[in-house]
Amino acid sequence: MSYQTILVEIKNRVGFVTLNRPAVLNALNDQMIDELGQALVEFDANEQVSVVLLMGGEKAFAAGADITAMASCSFAEVFKSNLISRNWDIIKAIRKPIIAAVSGFALGGGCELVMMCDIVVASETAKFGQPEVKLGILPGAGGTQRLPRAVGKAKAMDFCLTGRLFSAEEAERIGLVSRVFPDDKYLEEAFEIAKQIAQYSLPALLMIKESINRAYETSLNEGLIFERRLFHSAFAMEDQKEGMQAFIEKRKPLFRGC
Repeated sequence: MSYQTILVEIKNRVGFVTLNRPAVLNALNDQMIDELGQALVEFDANEQVSVVLLMGGEKAFAAGADITAMASCSFAEVFKSNLISRNWDIIKAIRKPIIAAVSGFALGGGCELVMMCDIVVASETAKFGQPEVKLGILPGAGGTQRLPRAVGKAKAMDFCLTGRLFSAEEAERIGLVSRVFPDDKYLEEAFEIAKQIAQYSLPALLMIKESINRAYETSLNEGLIFERRLFHSAFAMEDQKEGMQAFIEKRKPLFRGC
């Protein structure tokens, strides 16, 4: 498809999506989220893609929601239009792993979008935050729900109630960010991580993502049962046979995604 607010590309089984509204620091409006959701759905269905790399710009991954588009909205308007749920929920339904490569600001909706990804790679100068309280509102795309699950109640309360920004170093220390790299290396390193993941069995990747996500929504015992069933089912795959045989033969496996 032809997009106006994002750029897409496929390389080495990695689907690239670049947020592309630089004039407004990639502020997230309905059109961008619609296009992002469509691109992710297409990558999810594309057998030539195993992992998605989501990027922004150097100054901003996404500086937040497009406030000018929301400022005059009434309760009835946002409720009837199902604001946020209408298109953001598409992102959480994507089955393939999504890596966020973050530089500059990831604030408000930008930070919430980051938290919907599976691995977060950040540049040293990246800045995160949920500053919605400064606008007289609260986070509405998961900031009060995903953030405590990622960093704990105390930190989530701190960030959401004060609206303060926090660094990539702090984000990594508290578990929001997976890895931090120098500004001139973070994209290259994110791509290397994506390529590494993309070489593995796609069904196994889908199982791993689904199983880890299940850990946040069930009890430990239910999660263990779910994991065990997926583990058992992996033995029905040709990739399992290939992976274990390659290990025994001390060679690199050739996974076929089945």
